[in-house]
Amino acid sequence: MAFPPINRRRFIKRVAAAGVAAIAVDSTLIEPNRPRLIRKEIALRRWPSRLDGFTIALLSDFHYDPYFSVHPIRSAVEVVNGLQPDLIALTGDFVSVPLVGNSAKGAADAEPCAQLLGKLRAPHGVWSVLGNHDVFSNAARVTDALDAVGIPMLSNKSVAIEKDGARFWLGGVEDVLAGRADVPGTLRGIPSEEAVVLMAHEPDYADYVAGYPVDLQLSGHTHGGQVRFPFMRPLYLPPLAKKYVWGLFKIQGLTLYTNAGIGTVELPVRWNCPPEITFITVRKSLTV
Repeated sequence: MAFPPINRRRFIKRVAAAGVAAIAVDSTLIEPNRPRLIRKEIALRRWPSRLDGFTIALLSDFHYDPYFSVHPIRSAVEVVNGLQPDLIALTGDFVSVPLVGNSAKGAADAEPCAQLLGKLRAPHGVWSVLGNHDVFSNAARVTDALDAVGIPMLSNKSVAIEKDGARFWLGGVEDVLAGRADVPGTLRGIPSEEAVVLMAHEPDYADYVAGYPVDLQLSGHTHGGQVRFPFMRPLYLPPLAKKYVWGLFKIQGLTLYTNAGIGTVELPVRWNCPPEITFITVRKSLTV
């Protein structure tokens, strides 16, 4: 059977259609399920010399569902455990507020998400803070689910992390968009000369945090934009996620790292913005 010849216009249309189809497959079935490992060395002036080389694995924005995000969450847990970090920080949005219907329904995913994350292991603990989706669904249920698998929630409080005769403080604030964050309360009782790492879900909060003695802020919330076209800002960014979208930033004396997240919201799509595992090595800064 002979096929009719393909003219130039028809050929271009077919190539374009194939390209769109390939992008659709990549953005829904491939890229969202393959977390990318990003390694960063961060030097802090007040960091204890004895803790030079301390490692922190940062994960964020899980948005658990049994069909899509469950796969990158499982992959991330396996990768992080293989890295053997000293400490693991989870910066919120374990569940998602549904687009329609009762917002509390999203909290039903808290338990299966916690069961996966409960497999994470680190000698100095796995620690968490709430995200806006957690708070606007059911903060207590999310907190209880994580606590049941040994992952404490830092809600406007700090804990001392000690190793080799030295220490720093790990703090966590409640969700900023919910109006519950309290930096002064979180830092109360911490000696002024000691280093502080603060977990805060929303990265743009760093402009406020920079006015306090905090050395490093770890955040998520932005999803890195989730869909990123070259040479363009992301098409959509939530409130308090428009300034420090992804990566490493310096705000006065504060260092900020914004993680691109694991899961997705609204649509299970990522393009040019894969899920992220951040592996941070903290160094003592040699500059005064």
